[in-house]
Amino acid sequence: MAKVTVDGIVVEVPNGSNVLQACEAAGKEVPRFCYHERLSVAGNCRMCLVEIEKAPPKPFASCAYPVADGMVVHTDSAMVRKARRGVMEFLLINHPLDCPICDQGGECDLQDQAIGYGGDTSRYTENKRAVKDKNLGPLVKTVMTRCIQCTRCIRFATEIAGVPELGATARGESMEVGTYVEKALTSELSGNLIDICPVGALTSKPYAFVARPWELKKTDSVDVLDAVGANIRIDTRGPEVLRVLPRLNEDVNEEWLGDKSRFAVDGLKRRRLDACWVRRDGKLHKASWPEAFEAIAGKLKGLDGSRIGAAAGNLADAESLLALRDLMTALGSANLDCRQDAAAVDVARRDFYSFNTSIAGIEEADALLLIGTDPRAEAPLLNARIRKRWVAGKFPVAGIGPQADLTYNVEWLGNDPALLTGDHPFFQVLRDAKKPMLILGQGALARPDGAAVLAAAWKLAAETGMLLPDWHGFNVLHTAAARVGALDLRFLPGKGGKDLAAMLGGGVDALWLLGADEFDTGRIGASTFVVYQGHHGDRGAARADVILPGAAYTEKNATYVNTEGRVQRGFLAVQPPGEAREDWKVIRAFSQLIGRTLPYDTIEAVRARLEQANPVFARLDILPRFGAADTAGPAGDPAAVSNAPFVLPVANYYQTDVISRASPTMAQCTQTLRPALAVAAE
Repeated sequence: MAKVTVDGIVVEVPNGSNVLQACEAAGKEVPRFCYHERLSVAGNCRMCLVEIEKAPPKPFASCAYPVADGMVVHTDSAMVRKARRGVMEFLLINHPLDCPICDQGGECDLQDQAIGYGGDTSRYTENKRAVKDKNLGPLVKTVMTRCIQCTRCIRFATEIAGVPELGATARGESMEVGTYVEKALTSELSGNLIDICPVGALTSKPYAFVARPWELKKTDSVDVLDAVGANIRIDTRGPEVLRVLPRLNEDVNEEWLGDKSRFAVDGLKRRRLDACWVRRDGKLHKASWPEAFEAIAGKLKGLDGSRIGAAAGNLADAESLLALRDLMTALGSANLDCRQDAAAVDVARRDFYSFNTSIAGIEEADALLLIGTDPRAEAPLLNARIRKRWVAGKFPVAGIGPQADLTYNVEWLGNDPALLTGDHPFFQVLRDAKKPMLILGQGALARPDGAAVLAAAWKLAAETGMLLPDWHGFNVLHTAAARVGALDLRFLPGKGGKDLAAMLGGGVDALWLLGADEFDTGRIGASTFVVYQGHHGDRGAARADVILPGAAYTEKNATYVNTEGRVQRGFLAVQPPGEAREDWKVIRAFSQLIGRTLPYDTIEAVRARLEQANPVFARLDILPRFGAADTAGPAGDPAAVSNAPFVLPVANYYQTDVISRASPTMAQCTQTLRPALAVAAE
């Protein structure tokens, strides 16, 4: 540790730190544009100037100057103030000063620092330079004349996203940032360029000229468009969600957010279900809530519980899952399923279906095996964490399954599941590692021999030293935000109950779909009465006999459990449209109508019931790290693994759920970045 004095305040900072970090430790604000704590140091904006005693009498760029024991730093001397004003004057020489029409206005670092550290006049009278805007695709808008060449975007694309498509051409006044050959950015994390750009050079194309930051109401929430559970902030104006931004959570998403989670919000106001519908004479007719409830009650009356079933979708919250489970129990039905993809699970222990290493724990691992998964498409933020660990060095990665570009080097062992039960030289690498880990994807579990694959993967983890008292290297990567919470609540077939496959084709007479749209609804029996409860008119609603409008994740206070098993809550940002209501309230009201009233009528009572159902729901925002207490594996015969190749569960990252399928922006991304898939969909 080095002792450094900053404006009279003595602080201790680790050796190797820079002066800017020492200033922050002392609580002193130092302006900066190019420096970002998660990126490499560039030192090219020169705004973070400070004065250092016993050094040459000149200002130093604090981000690029290492600390030394006994160093004395001044952050607000006359020399520093004059130097910063000079730097700001240079930065503004060619800046267009178009703040009134700039989308960055009101949350712009250049604005703030020009006022706080700049001068009030400019001596520049020559013509300003102009730079041609670049087309970076449907998500990121460019006004490159505003660019101050801090190179944050270049470093993010190369270092964090792992897609080195941005760079600088020419030098000096002619330098321009772009993609060399004009093309759309192909990273699933490109929206983060907007956040890290300190000026208005890179802004959101879908959000252009929509609102000013002071007009927006900000609500904390959790993303549900994948299973990572990224912490987000929902910005709304009136009844409309205008944008979604990431919130800082070092253990989950750091400060990043995937493009689908950020830009699919325009799907929240399209194809919405805002009224009840009842099918009469083969056609859906708008109905009132009492009429819809009476239609359902009339159909369920006299039905044996074994002929009633329920399936939960990928976006369902824990409260509505609990309510539907309790309703089915009251009706005498054990036909429940949350696995639209028929993935094999074993809920005897939670570590059989969780990401036990944790997302932050990836940074502690020293070897990785991927099985039947493409984390870049299934969970871009988790993939970025793997890349972060790979960049740090000494982190061999191998994969079994279809090859994919994961932004880091992977030794592909082949797409033969039998490799799990054999012996490969890479398995010795896992045995030699101190903290090896594997990630088992849904593509490996959603197949007829999924239970055998699960058992084989666990056995491999045990044999290669992944299951230790202080380290748990077995991980299941889910793709659905609702899946782990549903498994925690045992939203699965009970004793003598049927899974979703058995409920289809006439297996039940009445089927309740809670936002379940990710399966072939054409397989539902022609005589089966279908109740669809959800917020978008998608596959499930098209097949339904009764439609009950529900609330999207931005329109309710709800609990979700991410792939790690971390319990998090989102909060209501806007009211549901029209007659739509929160899902658990709909189920509770229906239960009262049929005389099987559920024992709760407030959100607090529902959450108390959640904790009774499973104590993990009491651990809000806390994820204890457990080692492998028991190496006994899940049910399933490892020797029964077939040689059928793995198939990845996500073909198109941009359209995986009802919200993103309703989003014009995501459709444009598919058209631009996945043209073959777009043609196939048409």
